[in-house]
Amino acid sequence: MADKEKANIPETDEGTIVFNVPFPDDLSGLKKMTPIIIKQPYQIDYIHSYGQDSPFFAGLANKKILGTKCTRCGYSYATPKLHCMECGSECDWIELPQQGRVHTWTTCYFGSEEFLKETPFNLILVEFEGIDTLLLSRLVGVSQDEISIGMKVSAKFKRNSKFKPTDVYFVSSPDKEEKA
Repeated sequence: MADKEKANIPETDEGTIVFNVPFPDDLSGLKKMTPIIIKQPYQIDYIHSYGQDSPFFAGLANKKILGTKCTRCGYSYATPKLHCMECGSECDWIELPQQGRVHTWTTCYFGSEEFLKETPFNLILVEFEGIDTLLLSRLVGVSQDEISIGMKVSAKFKRNSKFKPTDVYFVSSPDKEEKA
């Protein structure tokens, strides 16, 4: 008997605790049983590499927005590409301006866990002078009613970089002049 007592796993208060789980007296009723639904937190440390995009995140940590420009055709990307999507040639890194204009925008009423406390929040596609593509970012400090296409915006950076695209966000520039 002493061996059986040592083989028991101690009970703890960790994990999911459910009381009064319905269970039919007759096993034939199991097919009609309502599913048990539980909430279970899950966390994992995920290690990954930014690879070819590492300079972009290093730029954000140093309060710079980096894009790329094709060495052959000159097409420029606000979202960096290692090779040109127009001609396939290699691209070089360039620094983008920290001012731009709202190309289009949307208000998000649902978001991932990271943005849940901020909902609703505004996402914009920023167009930069002389750059062929757009950059997706958040617009902060502006209500939905104040946003307009062509509105001037300026980049702001988080003080402590998290090495995430959200390290840069945009605010309304003092000059709200509309684009012609």
